[in-house]
This record gives sequence, C-alpha cells and structure tokens, in this order.
Amino acid sequence: MTKLNELAPREGSTKGRMRVGRGPGSGKGKTAGRGVKGQKARTGVSIAGFEGGQMPLHMRMPKRGFNSRNRKEFAEVNLWRIEQAVAAGKLDAGKAIDADALLAAGVIRRAKDGVKLLGEGELKSKLTLTVYAATASARAAVEKAGGTLTTTKPEAAAAEA
Repeated sequence: MTKLNELAPREGSTKGRMRVGRGPGSGKGKTAGRGVKGQKARTGVSIAGFEGGQMPLHMRMPKRGFNSRNRKEFAEVNLWRIEQAVAAGKLDAGKAIDADALLAAGVIRRAKDGVKLLGEGELKSKLTLTVYAATASARAAVEKAGGTLTTTKPEAAAAEA
C-alpha cells in the first residue's frame, strides 16, 4: 500500500515548466517567446481596443440608453399564472395573497424589489391580492372578478411650486 508521502504522478505524465530568458541554448532565450521590441514585448501592457490612434470602435458607436443605479426590479406576474396556481390548488383563494404566498406556491422565483401584477389572461377567482404595483387592466380584472387589490407602492408626492 502506498503512503501519502510517497505519492507521485505517473512517469511521463507531467512536464516541467519552460524557463524563459535563460540563454540561446534553451530555445527560449533573448526575447523569451515575446517576439521583438515594442510595447507588447514589455510586461504589464494592456492595449485592447487600441486602433493605432484611429478613434476606437467603442467610441465611434453612439451612446444609447441609461441604467439607473437606484432602479427597482420587479417579479412580474400575469393574471393567468395566478389563476393557474389557484386551479392547481397551490394558492388558497380564501386567504390573502402576497409576495410570500406567490413564492411558496412557486409562481415567482424570487420577490426582488416587489411583485408587479400584469393584466394578461382572465381571472375567475375572487382574490385578495397585495402587490407592489399593478397595471390598470390587472386592477380592473381583479375588481371585475369581485376581488380586492392593494398596492404597497408609495404614491409620488405632488410637487408643489
């Protein structure tokens, strides 16, 4: 039985590292495989995207869009998906439905910054929903089915001039 201190890789399975810059006899002397002269032969150079003084492509392209660092991301849910979960027995129509209930039922993967209710599909069940925000069509569909919808989104304060 081999001992831990006697473990070694099989003969010929590993190669020693190439020692560069150790004279012409090594095959990797002088320029050490870097070519000759210039900026790229030196160490610590990063010139990715440099086009020889021509305006680089990423600077020639127009700027487009803006992503706010403070933006909120929502878990979006359609009405048909909630109705499907109620029909399957994963959501109880008699109880209040909020982000935690939707998460437990597997309707959404994660709550993110809140749940936004979208109006695609038809709602047959009378539900009590609490979400961050809802579209006008979703709100109308919930009320048409006889349910109630509460949004937790803070209303924008009216700007007084």
